[in-house]
Amino acid sequence: MKVFINPDKSSWSQLLKRPTMDLEEIEQKVRPVMEMVKQKGDSALRQLTRQFDGVDVEDFQVSESEFEEAEKLVDSQLKTAILTAKSNIEAFHKAQEQPELVVETMPGVKCYRRSVGIEKVGLYIPGGTAPLFSTVLMLAVPARLAGCREIVLCTPPNKEGKVHPAILYTARVVGISRVFKVGGAQAIAALTFGTETIPQVYKIFGPGNQYVTAAKQLSTRFGLAIDMPAGPSEVAIYADGTASPEFVAADLLSQAEHGSDSQVVLVANSQAMIQQVQKAIETQLAALPRADVASQALKNSVAIVLNENEAIELLNEYGAEHLILSVSEPWRIANQIINAGSVFLGHLTPESAGDYASGTNHTLPTNGYAKMYSGVSLDSFVKKITYQEISPEGLKVLGPVVEKMAEAEELQAHKNAVTVRLNALRDV
Repeated sequence: MKVFINPDKSSWSQLLKRPTMDLEEIEQKVRPVMEMVKQKGDSALRQLTRQFDGVDVEDFQVSESEFEEAEKLVDSQLKTAILTAKSNIEAFHKAQEQPELVVETMPGVKCYRRSVGIEKVGLYIPGGTAPLFSTVLMLAVPARLAGCREIVLCTPPNKEGKVHPAILYTARVVGISRVFKVGGAQAIAALTFGTETIPQVYKIFGPGNQYVTAAKQLSTRFGLAIDMPAGPSEVAIYADGTASPEFVAADLLSQAEHGSDSQVVLVANSQAMIQQVQKAIETQLAALPRADVASQALKNSVAIVLNENEAIELLNEYGAEHLILSVSEPWRIANQIINAGSVFLGHLTPESAGDYASGTNHTLPTNGYAKMYSGVSLDSFVKKITYQEISPEGLKVLGPVVEKMAEAEELQAHKNAVTVRLNALRDV
């Protein structure tokens, strides 16, 4: 990690630059994949899966026997952990349900708003260097609660042409039966256009590498919606003098091991804390199986010494996907944070708790998008439809208002739609 002591504000944007590839360059690589799947469907998927995943897949849909085999391969302790996480995620997301809104804006004029589940959704589950079965819970649980009628899951196959057992077990637990062995940009293309095997959906959810992110953004040009532009994972930590260097180091490494293009940012109020954290990182890194990946990510990362006011300003400017406040009074700082995907409060709240089982959703905005996007929630899977109902008494009061406004905008037909009704009421 590069260390900076009280850097000038003018340098912050450069110091905090994410290690992302040029979007135009990525799109140039992804666009032909999208077009190929659009034109050739399953045939293109087979060719691309052979090219990118190194395996021939004849039947993309996971069979019942594959689900049964996967259930036998997942040990009982992991099953219990998955069920516990599911319960917590379900409890938090179910609490987000909103009753139908009914407001009588004036006598005889009623307005309603109702949540309706998006009919067809596609879930993308990364399965490359780390099979993220936890993401199945994060996406499928709220999709089910929202009442989405058709839920399709895509995830890349391994070299044997199979899906990781924990991904399949978790899919079965949350009631997802349509799972397809296809990953990368080609999976996003399949969900965008539909193929002979994989149905087209209306909205795509799920994290992925920069190619998956670019494919999701391209899908919006073909009329689809996406959850957010979520790319490589990141964490920012603010540590004061009460923080444990070992805890902070563990949290930084837990994000760094996601991928070589991940980024971690440490902001502390003293150089001594940074030095202690760096020493703890060296010790813990040596014991990690994914030490090479984490080491690469640390090269993209920075540690910065700032006073509290400037630290808060910098963290809001960065807009981290995950923000850990390892300080003595976390809520005092949290109340000043306006840009973050998810915030972890105090010394005993690791970011990995949110990744797996506390109940909040781990599908969060990265790359500074926390400034304008929320993380996935129950709301992500529903549309809000409004309704209005006007009684005779209501039309008599509201009608002249609408007539006057329509006339002022020179939209005579709009005015007439009210006038003919008012005349009919007078004739009764």
